[in-house]
Amino acid sequence: MNLSRIFILRPIATSLLMVALFLSGLLGYRYLPVAALPQIDYPTIQVQTLYPGGSPDVMASVITAPLERQFGIMPGLVQMSSLSSAGASVVTLQFDLAIALDVAEQEVQAAINAANNLLPSDLPSPPVYNKVTRPTPRSLPLPSPAMPCRLPGWKTWLIRAWPKKFRRCPAWGW
Repeated sequence: MNLSRIFILRPIATSLLMVALFLSGLLGYRYLPVAALPQIDYPTIQVQTLYPGGSPDVMASVITAPLERQFGIMPGLVQMSSLSSAGASVVTLQFDLAIALDVAEQEVQAAINAANNLLPSDLPSPPVYNKVTRPTPRSLPLPSPAMPCRLPGWKTWLIRAWPKKFRRCPAWGW
């Protein structure tokens, strides 16, 4: 029996099968998990230093500059940015993907120790570093009835026009 004969004898079934395959292909294409720029978590460490009473200029020259010089010679450092404000200095270090975060932490600690003699002696506490992590969906807050709900105009109209039995959150007032 010839396979094409079945499709030739039943053109309506063949057309319906073709439409079903086309629609399932469109649906499958829509749910493909492809990203042009995938999410990459670079090993990132932030170093914070507090110096009460220091102006932003003093923080930049006395605290941030010596730390940046020490951090700049670390291998695998891709990007370094700093922010000096009144009484505080924050240096953000981003490392290469090939460097493990634990190794980067050890290098940062060694650079902080090397910069200790370059920092002011009346610094109340040494610079503190911590890992920078991206928030996960579990760490984000969940919406609750106590949170206000702001909707665009057409959605507000739809909710008001919708029958009451189809409304989902009576506690939100819609």
